[in-house]
This record gives sequence, C-alpha cells and structure tokens, in this order.
Amino acid sequence: MVQQFSSASMAKLLFLIIILAASGQMTQTMYVPSIPAMSEFFAVKSSYLQAVMAAYLIPYGLSQFFYGPLSDRIGRRPVIIIGMVIFLIGTLGALVSPSFELFLLASFVQGLGTGCGGAMCRTVTRDCYDGADLHRANSLVSMGVIFSPLIAPVLGGYLSAAFDWQASYTFLLIFGAVVTLAMMFMFTETLPVENRRSERVWVSYRYVLGNRRFQGYVLCLIATFAGIAVFEAAAGVLLGSVLNLDSKTVSWLFVLPLPGYLAGSWLSSMLVKQLGNVRVMYLGMLAIIAGALAILIPGMAGLVTVSSLIGGAFIYFIGAGILFPAATTAAIQPFPHHAGTAGAVLGGLQNLGAGLATLAASLMRAEDQYSLGAVMTVMAVLVVLSLLWVRRSYQQDTPVLA
Repeated sequence: MVQQFSSASMAKLLFLIIILAASGQMTQTMYVPSIPAMSEFFAVKSSYLQAVMAAYLIPYGLSQFFYGPLSDRIGRRPVIIIGMVIFLIGTLGALVSPSFELFLLASFVQGLGTGCGGAMCRTVTRDCYDGADLHRANSLVSMGVIFSPLIAPVLGGYLSAAFDWQASYTFLLIFGAVVTLAMMFMFTETLPVENRRSERVWVSYRYVLGNRRFQGYVLCLIATFAGIAVFEAAAGVLLGSVLNLDSKTVSWLFVLPLPGYLAGSWLSSMLVKQLGNVRVMYLGMLAIIAGALAILIPGMAGLVTVSSLIGGAFIYFIGAGILFPAATTAAIQPFPHHAGTAGAVLGGLQNLGAGLATLAASLMRAEDQYSLGAVMTVMAVLVVLSLLWVRRSYQQDTPVLA
C-alpha cells in the first residue's frame, strides 16, 4: 500500500533521495577533468583511466541486488546508512592510494557503497507514489540523478586546477559524510514494519524477473544508461588527451548535454498524459538513435569534433531524459510489494551493463570518436529491440476475439 505524506514531507524526502543518488553519480564523473594529471601521477596511459569508471560501476550495479531485497526485509533507512559508510571507507582509500591498482580497488569499494542509493532512489518513490504521481516523482529524481554526474566535472575541473586531482576526492568524502548524517537524522522510513517481506530472495527475484514487460523495460534502461556512461568515460579522454583542451574547458563541455536531459525529462512528464507512456518512449527512442548517429558518422571518417561530439550527446540526452522516467515507472509500477527487489534489478542491471560497456570501450581505440559512436549506436539498437519486446508482450497478453 502506498504511504501518505504531506507535501512538505514529500519535498524533503525527494531532496534526500536526490542527494543520496548524487553522492554516487558525482563519484562516477568528478575525476574526468583530472584524467591527464591522474595519468601522470599513476604513470599509466590516459585511456586506462576509463577503467576507473568500470571498476566503480560494476560493483555499483551488483551491490544493488543485495541492497534491494535486504531493504524489503529490514527497511530502507538501515540499508542506506550501511551503504554510505562503505562508500566513505572507499573514498578515504582512493585519497591515500599510492598505485593505480589500489586506486581501482578503492573505486570498487566506493561502488559497493553507493549501490544503496542506486537501488533506493527507485524504491522509495514506489513506496510513496502511484500512477501519474509516480511518473512525476521519477522525472524529478531522474533530473537530479543526471544533473549530478554532469555538473560534477565542472566542480572537479576547478578543484583540480586550483589544487590537485585528490581535491575532488576530498570533496566527495566531505559530501558523503554530510549525506550520511542527513540520512541518519532526517530520513523517515518509508516501509512500515507490517509491509516488510521475509520470503526467500530467489522467490522475489523470480516473481519480478518473470514479468515479460519488466524484462523489456530493464533492457531499455540498461542500453540507454550504458550509452550515457560510455560518453562520460570516453569524452574526457577525447576532449582532454586527443584535442588537448584544458581541464576547465573539458568540464564545461561536459555540462552542455545536461539541458538536453532536463528538457527530455520535462517533456516526458508533460507528454505522458496526452500521448501515453508507450508513444512517449518511442519519441525518446528516436532521439537516442539520432544522437548516436551524429557521433558515429564523423567518427567513421576518423574525426573528433566538439560540435558533433557534444551536439550528438545533447540529442542522445534528450532521448534519455524522455525514456528514463517513462520506462522506470512502467517497470516498477506492477510491484508495490516487491519495490526493493524491482528497484534493485533496475538499478543493478542498468549500472552493471553500463560498467561492462565502459570496460569494453576502454579496450577500444581512443584516437577518434568512432569507438564511442559505435558503442552508442549499438545501445540505440538495443533500445529499439527492447521496446519491440515490450510491444510484443502486450500483444500476447491481449485476448483475441473470435
């Protein structure tokens, strides 16, 4: 049963969920402007620094499979606090790492911790909202979730220019501590004791994953987010190491696709009442295809241009902004009593897929934007296939009249 909250309480709750998710999302990209400095510090090639995002995203995704069902058993608040403490330990480790290998290990621990936010930002909204209200809440949360990893490089660029690359991780340590204290003293539990479930984890996962429409929406979200993650990982290398732009310029170029996502998320919320969820997702799909091709085609000629790279990302981000809240709402709506498990599958597979995609991208050439465009185009094709899968599942569920 959906919990009832006052408008003020819900505003506070959404703010807390957004800053919780932001602690994980900022960690994902804040280091990007510092890639040349980190490459020199650790004595590794700049392209190897893409592995940092993979080392972070893979445990970030996998840990959500643990946090989600656990939160269905013991509540959301203790799971959040446990995860944030793990994140603080990993961030401290990143600050003092003397080698690249230990730094990757610290990034892995960070991901293990912030997975709690990835799962809970979807789960808590389902605890509190239903229907159109759930779509609007997911739109607001998705704006906050995407805003933080894109604005983080701007802050990271200035910190790196003023101090050194470790300054970004010092900021993350302080911000993480503030978020942890806020969740301890301000977050109100959204899952009452009487609504908690004690069934076996595999039973919950079988119930959620057995839904064919859920399967399609999960694939759609995995592919969409993987395209964003690959762009975030590769663009820093292309702009900083290939075009030799300074860290401040790289950080500001990173922000330029952000209005596209915000506009797409706003459109998703506005158009869903007029067009319905399915047509809204088709619009997002078309924008994602156009954005990926805008990056791929110049890359096929061996080029790296700011206009095609950032312009293509802007269009892709519009599509992602439209798709994320629509697909998330459609996926999690049928599971009011398994919100933690459903949220864990969504967040876990989404970030695990993104981590594997960035790992694959780190092994590809980084002299031009072809590899980035190719991966993003593959992700766009997967979005098309996922929505066709959902459409087919609807047709199979529709009774045929004799």
